[in-house]
Amino acid sequence: MRILTRWEPSRGVSTLQDQVNRLFNQAFTKTDEEASLTAWAPAVDIYETEHELVVKADLPEVDPKDLDIRVENNILTIRGERKFEKKVNEENYLRVERSYGSFARSFTLANTVNSEAIKADYQNGVLTLSIPKREEAKPKQIKVNVGTPAVAAAAAGR
Repeated sequence: MRILTRWEPSRGVSTLQDQVNRLFNQAFTKTDEEASLTAWAPAVDIYETEHELVVKADLPEVDPKDLDIRVENNILTIRGERKFEKKVNEENYLRVERSYGSFARSFTLANTVNSEAIKADYQNGVLTLSIPKREEAKPKQIKVNVGTPAVAAAAAGR
């Protein structure tokens, strides 16, 4: 008895793709020493409320004096540096996993925000930027008058 096997032209492609991925991962994988020297970027949450856009960035052990926050051409840029403190001799470190050095994150702002009124707050290693929306961009509620058709017609002068 013969078993029919469905022909799938892409069946062998995934294994070839896996092999190529493995080849590149092996060739470009960084050692622990190289990884600690790479640039880092702080994690950021961005959310919108009715009245503002809020940006929160995790910046533990970053001195607020080392932060540079700018808006140019509707692009918000947060720059700074987390310095490696040498209170402990480098030979005494068993592991260094946290990233240090300069960082920069940039985000395009919508035209609906007022970049002139940004407020920045830094507490417990979290930078919070509150970017208010322009008045014309805020939602407006329209009140609906409810009445009977005869009353509405009389009010309209009919």
